[in-house]
Amino acid sequence: MSSGGTDGVVVIGLGRFGGQVAESLTELGHEVLGIDEDAEIVQKLSDILTHVVQADSTDEEALRQIGVADFNRAVVGIGTDIEASVLTVLALTELGVEEIWAKAISAKHGRILERVGARHVVFPESDMGVRVAHLVTGQLLDFIELDDGYAIAKVCPPDDLIGRTLAQLGLRTKHGITVVAVKRAGKEAETALPDTVIEHGDTLIVSGPTEKVEQIGQRQGFPR
Repeated sequence: MSSGGTDGVVVIGLGRFGGQVAESLTELGHEVLGIDEDAEIVQKLSDILTHVVQADSTDEEALRQIGVADFNRAVVGIGTDIEASVLTVLALTELGVEEIWAKAISAKHGRILERVGARHVVFPESDMGVRVAHLVTGQLLDFIELDDGYAIAKVCPPDDLIGRTLAQLGLRTKHGITVVAVKRAGKEAETALPDTVIEHGDTLIVSGPTEKVEQIGQRQGFPR
């Protein structure tokens, strides 16, 4: 089985987390090879995913026969069975899969995954807890922290931004915050340009160092 190019992704462990990742990737137009040892889960997703196979993901030879080595990217959604999670990442590494995302349920689990080859470790429960805390206590409409000290958020512009262009505001120069896109009611988000004028009802998609983005969420306005 071929990955059909760089868009192909292997998703191993099709529980709540892995299953959602696999379905979302499929909806985005990517070819997905789903793998789970549970026959019932495989049957359930057989009409949704591009390919779905029942297999023991800790068995390197089984993964090779399925064609996993043809893929450059993989997501390991196994969480509660730490041994299976680690052995699966190790098997993927041995098969030459370059980009591996893996779910971890603890910091120690995450460190082990990194040591055996995971390039990206995801903590779904922890990440969601941080996200909800920002939404509950601040002005942010959405918040996602990346693993390199940067964050992306949605925020309603304060009154002192209305009627001015992004060039006039100079948010990146003054505050280290970049407005990536602007979403207007009833319209799709558009790329933010220097001459984009901020209007009432706009939603700004901003990015920048996590600390700077968090500051926006703690007050109705940008850092001064």
